[in-house]
Amino acid sequence: MGRIIAIANQKGGVGKTTTAVSLAAALAIAEKPVLLVDVDAQANSTRALGIGEDPQRPSLYDGLTGDVPLQDLVVPVEGLPYLHVLPADRNLIGAEVELVDVDRREFQLKEKLEPLRGRYDFLFLDCPPSLGFLTLNALTAADGILVPVQCEYLALEGITQLMDTLEKIRQSLNPGLAIEGVLMTMFDERTNLSRQVVDEVRGVFGAQVFQTVIPRNIRLGEAPSHGKPIFLYDIRSRGAEAYLSLAQEFLQHETQGVGQGAP
Repeated sequence: MGRIIAIANQKGGVGKTTTAVSLAAALAIAEKPVLLVDVDAQANSTRALGIGEDPQRPSLYDGLTGDVPLQDLVVPVEGLPYLHVLPADRNLIGAEVELVDVDRREFQLKEKLEPLRGRYDFLFLDCPPSLGFLTLNALTAADGILVPVQCEYLALEGITQLMDTLEKIRQSLNPGLAIEGVLMTMFDERTNLSRQVVDEVRGVFGAQVFQTVIPRNIRLGEAPSHGKPIFLYDIRSRGAEAYLSLAQEFLQHETQGVGQGAP
């Protein structure tokens, strides 16, 4: 059965979508069947993988609010035969309202993803930059959470708030939710602040922090505008090298169970 990993942080601009797309693509290159589920109405992951907006194409919204099986919504990613995406669109905003009165509303995504578990090794959920209904559904569905953290001032404060929320979700909705890992992103080797933030987060979360650190890299920022993951845009870039390293470390964690558990 495939493992479901939510990639989440209530803060925006921390490299969440870049991590979701790049890690999924790196594992697909390693011939691991991967599904990337875009749970954000901004649909950034969808566009970053070259899937443009199409009003005629059903999306996750149709699967959550209607009777369309999620497996019927999956789209292959060009150039990466082991990677599929379950696209989002702006209609997903309406799911927050339409599912308010639905029975077991927090479990809608979990229950509808179950038929897809057997088809993939990993199912990544790219969550919105908030702790609203869609993120709650994703964290209820997930086996683990990967938390990207930008190397900036007050980073530890933000991640501590998220961990408090995760503990509440464990107590009420998903007792098996594990910490897959904390990923330091947008690292600038020229500044003392970046190094201090990494040291501070490692001091609190220890082995749950990935050894791989994602650098600031202009190619990572350019790739989504071309509708390609970084490996199809510039595989020689520092950003591509970092996410390939992360994929290797991620697979080691999966094998060894490193970092999975409470903070």
